[in-house]
Amino acid sequence: MYQGSQKLRLPTIRGQFVDLAASAPRDQMSYLGFLAELLMAECDYRARKASERRIKAAGFPRQKSLREFDFDANPNVDPAAIDTLAASDWVRKNLPLCLIGDSGTGKSHLLIALGTEAALAGFKVKYTLAAKLVNELVEAAEEKMLTKTIARATGV
Repeated sequence: MYQGSQKLRLPTIRGQFVDLAASAPRDQMSYLGFLAELLMAECDYRARKASERRIKAAGFPRQKSLREFDFDANPNVDPAAIDTLAASDWVRKNLPLCLIGDSGTGKSHLLIALGTEAALAGFKVKYTLAAKLVNELVEAAEEKMLTKTIARATGV
């Protein structure tokens, strides 16, 4: 079992097989149920690792979540609108998102948290500051690489 799961790159099955096999008779699990449980554990593990890779690749400067956001301290931020944005439909529809406001109003926190939600939903995300993006575009234009740089930045 260990060699097969190692060759097939199934680390969760390798790690959980013994425990699940021991609990299967106690839980009156059928062979099919046991196999389904093992495969679901592997699928969950892979989904979790893929989300972690997307979040890491996004380049967020720090971790932020919507649960941590203080809506009371930022009364101009509509919780319902943020909840709608967290569903990532705007990403599916290929719509842009730009948050504008004074310093200290939670724009960066919200962008990181919404980007994290999008990554968890399976979308590739890239975090960059506007000034950095403008500098990259100016340099690309000088090197006659603007179209290529825009395509890379937008994923087109």
